[in-house]
Amino acid sequence: MIDLGTEFGARADRHLREDKVAWLVTVRPDGTPIPVPVWFLWDGETILIYSQPRTGKLRNLAHSPRAALHLRTDEHGDDVVVLTGDAGVDPGAPRGDANPAFVEKYADMVAGMHTTVDAMAADYSVAIRFVPDRISGF
Repeated sequence: MIDLGTEFGARADRHLREDKVAWLVTVRPDGTPIPVPVWFLWDGETILIYSQPRTGKLRNLAHSPRAALHLRTDEHGDDVVVLTGDAGVDPGAPRGDANPAFVEKYADMVAGMHTTVDAMAADYSVAIRFVPDRISGF
């Protein structure tokens, strides 16, 4: 889906690998888009997000799997990367504390929150798999 041979594709891939926070946008049943910040892990094809149970984003995704993921821009609002696709609960995904790539990416942030990876995994126990089908930006 991402053409790494283009300048935009290379930037998008870098953001997906290196950014720590993205905005997941789901849609309420009344049509209202709801953006929430999330931690995420890009595997080259899909994006894994961990959520607390009983959240609005999970209720929204149960109603409609369509979602968007907005990545960080630069300080001027440029370097925009937006992915759209389908997302839903992935019962086959490992817990966050059993996912070495996720632990490595977020260990410093977890430590800064004065908690542990195990505690975060217990609290954010629902895995969401986002499968992008379109990418846009500039």
